[in-house]
Amino acid sequence: MIMENEIITSLENTIKVITRIKDLSSLILKISNIIISAYKNHNKMILFGNGGSAADAQHIAAEFVGKFYKNRESLPALAFHTNTSVITATANDFGYDKIFERQVAAFVNKGDVVIGISTSGNSPNVIKGLQKAREKEAITIGFTGERENEIEKIADYCLKIPSTDTPRIQEGHITVGHIICYLVEKELYG
Repeated sequence: MIMENEIITSLENTIKVITRIKDLSSLILKISNIIISAYKNHNKMILFGNGGSAADAQHIAAEFVGKFYKNRESLPALAFHTNTSVITATANDFGYDKIFERQVAAFVNKGDVVIGISTSGNSPNVIKGLQKAREKEAITIGFTGERENEIEKIADYCLKIPSTDTPRIQEGHITVGHIICYLVEKELYG
């Protein structure tokens, strides 16, 4: 039987991580301003990740395409894991580590913002996607956990959630994603 203190401990751990995200506020603001500039320049945002990070990428893209708080114009944002035919064909023909790289090659333009989400920061397909985005002169951003990782070495910016616990990192990623959505929407639509 689950004990109530386990629930309380889990919530306390989440609160600790979310509270520590305050230390990342200047980076969150910088990333928000980068996205705002990209949208003002008629660029788009691309997001990708695996598993829970894929769900976070899709969730954030939906907030931009649909709405966050305001009824407004749709903003171009794509989550690259949502087309199962592309993913399975690419994985079959080229390998799973190429599923984002091939899509970046097809759809990303100079000045687009590409966000790769990986709790470990070491997912090979996310790394290859970000590397290809850099080659195409997109602005690359990694969302990772706090451990040293490969994404922080290749991305233009890396937002490292201050935790090593995957669920807490994912909670931090979606919290930051919501903050960015709010700031972008507020700046572009008042």
